Amino acid sequence: MVDLRQSKILIVDDQEYNVSLLERILGRAGFKNVHSTTDSLEIEGMLDGIDPDIVLLDLHMPGMDGLQALRLIRERKGEDVYLPVLMLTADTTPEAKQEGLKAGVNDYLTKPYDRTEVILRIENLLRTRQLHLQLQQHNLTLEDRVRERTLELQQAKFEILQLLGRAGEYRDDITGSHTQRVGQLSGMIAARLGLPEPEVDRIRRAAPLHDIGKIGIPDDILLKPGRFEPEEFEKMKSHTTIGANILEGSSFDVLRLARVIALSHHEKWDGTGYPNGLSGEQIPIEARIVALADFYDALTHERPYKQAWTPEEAASEIETQRGRHFDPRVADAFLELYRGGEIFILDQNESRP
Repeated sequence: MVDLRQSKILIVDDQEYNVSLLERILGRAGFKNVHSTTDSLEIEGMLDGIDPDIVLLDLHMPGMDGLQALRLIRERKGEDVYLPVLMLTADTTPEAKQEGLKAGVNDYLTKPYDRTEVILRIENLLRTRQLHLQLQQHNLTLEDRVRERTLELQQAKFEILQLLGRAGEYRDDITGSHTQRVGQLSGMIAARLGLPEPEVDRIRRAAPLHDIGKIGIPDDILLKPGRFEPEEFEKMKSHTTIGANILEGSSFDVLRLARVIALSHHEKWDGTGYPNGLSGEQIPIEARIVALADFYDALTHERPYKQAWTPEEAASEIETQRGRHFDPRVADAFLELYRGGEIFILDQNESRP
């Protein structure tokens, strides 16, 4: 329980006698942190310097009357801060009380003062302030806990994304690093294209799930060395629709984007890709980006059924496929990164233990 006697009290009254009387009453009741002024124009500075827990404010004063001072107090402290104001006045007319209540007065003390009433009214207002502060602190603590929990859940979602992506690649890339490289390179291309940073981040996180549908492809097809027979290739192509079905129905925006990418990352700019033969701008931009990142990384890394190409060979092939397999803008963004040495840096970082 907070000791109310430690509360900071500000008295504003142009009559020195009234100020002295209130100081004596408060002092005898055990209040030691009492501040006062007979000049209402000093209120602004005292509010900042003292940060009072309650203000005892005279209604009729020269320079700035009590209502003007009250409006200043409310402006300075804002709506979220509960600072009780106890109006001091000998004016007992209904009009004076109504004006004060409209301006935000919390309670009234009429002159001449009854000592017991002064202390009781002040204590009641201070208790209300303490309850308000406790509630405010509780809300802040609750907000912090909700924020922490939200971050934990968000982190858990992203970890699940990584695990799902690794599961999809594990059967033909035991390191699982292909998915992470594709995500990183996709984010780099998206950023070079000038996409907004939130969209770049979503692409970077969703891209590793592009081949999740490989879970449904038999090993004798997935790991086959050499060329596929036509019926084998048809089964292999189904990993796009399998992946889309796995990711269907999520409310998580990254998983919704991952579904789009899984379904369309084998579509080609010229319309000769699969599964739907989309062309040009019909293909979602995210899928166009991941298609190139996946192509480059698959070429430049060894798999059970193929040798790795050099980065130079892979970049040359991408340039050849510009406007055929790949969106020209996406290809150009990649080639700018490659010629600037950033793709080599990506490759070196990913190859470190």
